[in-house]
Amino acid sequence: MIPSHWMPHVRPDDGELLGYLVAAGDHDTVTPVTVFGYPLGHPSPRAAAESRLEQVGLSYLADRWALELPDREEPIRVEIVEATPELLTVQSVDFGYEADYGTRITLDVPVTHGLHRA
Repeated sequence: MIPSHWMPHVRPDDGELLGYLVAAGDHDTVTPVTVFGYPLGHPSPRAAAESRLEQVGLSYLADRWALELPDREEPIRVEIVEATPELLTVQSVDFGYEADYGTRITLDVPVTHGLHRA
């Protein structure tokens, strides 16, 4: 679950949640993160982080991602099926994965490691 101290950032036009702003160690900067906690940039002033979230929008939901699994040396390619502040569900789109193509994997949010843009 997304920590309660993270600051939600919504799109001004329609109120859609774009992600969160996470206070950096010095509290003068924030890091923009996705709705599931993946960093979209480096710590920066609040206005720059908000701009980054608005620039990216929700396009990251359509990206291909690489997911590291404990029993595999190489990460598998996945696509996001559902992203909420509680859970992230991805689906395997990797023909080389031993499990069936299309296998769904649910991850706890925030996703802090093991998931990267492909």
